[in-house]
Amino acid sequence: MVAKNRKQTGKSPATQADRDKSPLVSPAGKSAVRRAGREGRAPSGAHPNGLSGARHKLGLSPSAAAKLGLTLLLAALSGYLHWYHLFQLFENDRHFSHLSNLEKEMAFRTEMGLYYSYYKTVIDAPSFLDGLHMIMNDRLTEHPLVINTLKRFNLYPEVVLASWYRVYTGVMGYFGIPTKMCWSINRGEGLSPVDSCEGMGDPAYFYVTCVFLLNGVMMSLFFVYGSYLSGSRLGGIVTTVCFFFNHGESTRVMWTPPLRESFAYPFLVLQMLLLTYILRTRHPSRTAMVALGISTLCFMLPWQFAQFVLLTQVASLFASYILGYLSAPKMQSILVTHMITLGVCFVLMFGNSMLLTSFYASSLVSIWAIIALKDRFAQVFRPGVIIWVMQGLAWVGSTVLLKFMLSTVLGASDDAHISGLIKSKFSSYKDFHTLMYTCAAEFDFMEIETPVRYLKTLLLPINMLVVAFIAWRTIQDVVRYLRGGKASVKNDNDDASGSEVIAKGEFVYHSLQLVAFAVLAVLIMRLKLFLTPHMCIMASLICSKQLFGWIGEKFKHQVVVFAVMAAMAVNGVSNLQAQWGIIGEFSNLPQEELLNWIQDNTRPDSVFAGAMPTMASVKLSTGRPIVNHPHYEDAGLRERTKLVYSMYSRMPGDAVKRNLMKLGVDFFVLEDSWCTRRTRPGCSMPEIWDVEDPQNVGNVPLCTHMSRNSRPHFTTVFSNDIYKILKVPKVTKDLR
Repeated sequence: MVAKNRKQTGKSPATQADRDKSPLVSPAGKSAVRRAGREGRAPSGAHPNGLSGARHKLGLSPSAAAKLGLTLLLAALSGYLHWYHLFQLFENDRHFSHLSNLEKEMAFRTEMGLYYSYYKTVIDAPSFLDGLHMIMNDRLTEHPLVINTLKRFNLYPEVVLASWYRVYTGVMGYFGIPTKMCWSINRGEGLSPVDSCEGMGDPAYFYVTCVFLLNGVMMSLFFVYGSYLSGSRLGGIVTTVCFFFNHGESTRVMWTPPLRESFAYPFLVLQMLLLTYILRTRHPSRTAMVALGISTLCFMLPWQFAQFVLLTQVASLFASYILGYLSAPKMQSILVTHMITLGVCFVLMFGNSMLLTSFYASSLVSIWAIIALKDRFAQVFRPGVIIWVMQGLAWVGSTVLLKFMLSTVLGASDDAHISGLIKSKFSSYKDFHTLMYTCAAEFDFMEIETPVRYLKTLLLPINMLVVAFIAWRTIQDVVRYLRGGKASVKNDNDDASGSEVIAKGEFVYHSLQLVAFAVLAVLIMRLKLFLTPHMCIMASLICSKQLFGWIGEKFKHQVVVFAVMAAMAVNGVSNLQAQWGIIGEFSNLPQEELLNWIQDNTRPDSVFAGAMPTMASVKLSTGRPIVNHPHYEDAGLRERTKLVYSMYSRMPGDAVKRNLMKLGVDFFVLEDSWCTRRTRPGCSMPEIWDVEDPQNVGNVPLCTHMSRNSRPHFTTVFSNDIYKILKVPKVTKDLR
């Protein structure tokens, strides 16, 4: 147990009730509800104000306004519950409110620590602009290079949160309002006490709170999304319940707040909701298209992987267009929106070439060209399956060709590892970089336990049923079209069957998107974060009258839906209880010793190298320059890391020393676990190196020698149970 003793901070003292209060419970504030009075009444004939004014402007009847209000209220409740759930899980897992600043930083492992370090840089700088200049001219992350980390690492979330934090603390300080309470934590076991702060004035507390609030808003969007797609508020409830019952498969934000997906995915939910509105609307307005573009931009800016998700979206829309469920003008409007958004993102990312050389960018151009040449296709090929197949082949061929042409012309190779990763999934191909990915569980194929968990909560059976109904109706349309009968698969500008086609087009698109997400999740387990939430969205369609109206009148249909949710709750509640039962307390004394030693015994310009996760912590907590880090998407960084990781190969010590000296490394952080850890056969670091260095196969790994005695190549200057710091000799004249 840890004991908290209040520490004087020069701010207003706290009461005993404040001290005992859970950090997860918001402080009581003033009620925003106004009592009705005579002053609130509008005179007869005056323009309505307040809720009645809003209802008047929206053109809603009183009953429609009440239904909309109820929907928004339920959405807000869903969002609050998710925010509280995330914060509770995070607090239970780490006891975050009791950690010192150093422990909070250590809790952000691997690339999380790298991202958080730039947030810390901006808030610690003399001014916001100084901090922005520092991260755009960074000299610490890839010593001795100077890089624009805002361009390389998608750091807009950190920039925004740092600006908000500076404004928040500045305003609160101006009015003398305390923003945090600090305590002295007695850690026991002979350890020295540490200071711990909680409240929005603490940088780490502010950061994770904003992340969880954003993901609370995401759950509100999920409720609205499910309600809108299914045409029933009950559909929103089904979506929300499914998400909570499958929470461990749906998100990992409660364990890894700083990851890019934590910021990007909520905007994808908004983007897909807006896309659904556009697909449902016969003639969507320019405002809707602008909103789609802005939400797409907000999804792309925080995450380099967003382009692959948008590729599946465009492909699903194109398939809907080929089948006739999406008109050419609407498809072209969506493509133009994507193109403009991609261009804006390219500018805001300072010309990041990965955006232009992506399959997503090439696919947009290819589909645009195919639609523009649709009359030529109609002249050359017979209507029906042949023209559909030829359009699909033209899209695949032109996209691949254009992508590799652009990569060659622009000399971009940063995404070359993606091709290698895909190739390794379908063949025996492997190299150092693909093994670095595939040996990690999250980049392996989906584990068999995942679909089993879907089965237990009935999420998979419900989705199979929904997709089967949509597929059956689509097949009926296709067969009727091919037989030359009156097709319901036609342009949605045709008033005769436009509404029917639009409704089916929504369902067809969402089914195709589900299939695309399923393929991604099967190939790379980490990507089930797209599959599971979309399955929750599709589950809302059991409330759709268009698909399941045959069950009976409204009451009977609702009874069936509630019975299904009750069956889902049998295992779903158990899943939630298992999450609530995760109780832990973060502690990493060996790494704390390492970081404190570095801080106290090395120069500020000493250069470090080592395992990627540890280097992120070294940069974050000590501010020392590093030569490699966990952001593995850059070709140059991959080669640097390969040189650093030669320490875990079977090469001779002098060759490894020469590699480190050329990189300008002063100290190497050696971890025995990286020498012996083996996630599965062929996945220990020495075995990975055997693929690249066959001539030394059979030799004892160098890291094994170094753990026993680092001489004559290096000098051990620090050692504990986990870490050993090796001093690297300076570069000699013959190496220059």
